[in-house]
Order: sequence, then structure tokens, then C-alpha cells
Amino acid sequence: MIYENQWISVVQDDVIRPDGKDGIFSVVNMRPGASVLPIDAEGNVYLTREYKYAIEADSIEVISGGKNENETYEETAARELREETGITAGRIVPLGFINPFTTAVNSPNYMFLALDLKLGEASPDATEILHILKTPFLQAFEWANDGTITHGASVVLILKAKAVYEELFAYRHSTF
Repeated sequence: MIYENQWISVVQDDVIRPDGKDGIFSVVNMRPGASVLPIDAEGNVYLTREYKYAIEADSIEVISGGKNENETYEETAARELREETGITAGRIVPLGFINPFTTAVNSPNYMFLALDLKLGEASPDATEILHILKTPFLQAFEWANDGTITHGASVVLILKAKAVYEELFAYRHSTF
């Protein structure tokens, strides 16, 4: 272990490389997290826009956050949804997980859809300045494809949600 805080740890190992020579390999372990995409009865989704220090720009994203020690990933998704948007979900549907970085970063992210929404008041962390964007799912889908949304878990979750969206709203949309 060469560094650790509440969100990440960095481990550096002495290794023998595939060419047989001595080397080092470092791995960043990030706190596992969950991402959730809320879809309302009219087919709108709720996203966040927030300045991200690492990329020095605003980023449009699904609701995401780190898992607390005694939570399930579904509980993490529900908590983050309530905190960041004030929304509670009657149903949370799992859509699998991703490992967004596989070479030197361990950062599993579990993805969910939130349905049967009830709007309320947000209570984001003191470190967050979030702008909530309510937009039609099809607009979010376009943003995930045209590069407006670049956050990896957000893109994957929106693309995965398309099939579910089509099932839920097929009766309302004759063309897609």
C-alpha cells in the first residue's frame, strides 16, 4: 500500500513481467459504487450536471455514488437517488455491473433503473453542487451516442436501458 483515503487506495507490487524481467505494477482500488437512471411515467429521465475536478469540465451523468460498508448495491442506488435528486423509487431494476477500467484500476459499478418515481426534496452532500436535468429518455440516449455524455457508467447504463425503455413505452411511441 502506497496511498489510501476514504475513496481510493494505491497498491504497488513487485512483479516479474511477461518478458521475465523484474518490474512493478500499481493498482488503484476505488470504492465500489452504484449508478441509477430514474425514468418517470412519461418517459423522462433525471440526470445530474456537475463540475468534475479531474476533467476540469461539467459532466452530465446518471445518479452515482460510492457504496457504504453495510449497504447492498440496490440500497446504495436508492440512497444516492434520494440524496442527489429527492426521488424515491417504487421499483429498482438491476441491469448488471461493469468494470470501467480493467488495466490498472479496480472500480466495479452496479447499474439500476428506478421506476414508479415519487419526487421529493434533494439533500446532496456538502461537497456536491448538482444541477438536475429532466429530459426525455430519447434525448439522453442521443447524448450518450453523440458524446455529450462521456461518463462511462452513464453511457453504458443509458444504452442498456434502451431495451427496457422500449418495453415500457412501446405503446406510447409508434416510431423510435
